[in-house]
Amino acid sequence: MIGRLSGRLDYRSSDHILIDVRGVGYIVYCSERTLAALPGVGEAVSLYTDMLVREDLLQLFGFLSLVEKEWHRLLTSVQGVGAKVSLAILGTLGPDGVGRAITLGDWNTVKAARGVGPKLAQRIVLDLKDKAPGVMAMGGTVTDAMEGAVIEADSGPVPAPVAAPQNAGAQAGALSALSNLGYAPAEAAAAVAEAAGNAPDAGEAGLIRAALKLLAPKG
Repeated sequence: MIGRLSGRLDYRSSDHILIDVRGVGYIVYCSERTLAALPGVGEAVSLYTDMLVREDLLQLFGFLSLVEKEWHRLLTSVQGVGAKVSLAILGTLGPDGVGRAITLGDWNTVKAARGVGPKLAQRIVLDLKDKAPGVMAMGGTVTDAMEGAVIEADSGPVPAPVAAPQNAGAQAGALSALSNLGYAPAEAAAAVAEAAGNAPDAGEAGLIRAALKLLAPKG
């Protein structure tokens, strides 16, 4: 199984690229968002990959991060979601946007992707909602997130203390997930603390959903 490719970008199309790896060319299909972030033809490129193996088909799909790759794996596990639809969702929302939409149960946002109707969007949210927190927490450690929160808090408002020991692990996981989504450590810590105060027995997924609602723009 090919899990990663590093080489020279030889060719770019509307939905795939050709990577030269020591004289061997690999065709790799990518989302529009990933394609837009890649370097120019002739430059070095490195992608995480997932291989689709069927009796009459062998395809590689490329991703900029392990989080994007994991979302592709989970999306294609949903009935009715093939690789093309998964890449359309990731291309429209990005891995962070997919995580936010699924965690909040926002199937309308998922429906914005090409080829995704209301019923399929609802099925995606329903099937993957419990798995979203684990994927969102990838790419960083709880320790890094907590240290970042302390540094950020020193230069701004101090977030309310996390005082519920019974779900301390869930709070740490929620904070890590929010930090990986790009929220400033201080605001993420404050939102998690408020969510934990409102629901002391909430698990990680519940805290993430509640904190995201607190962090959502008020309009």
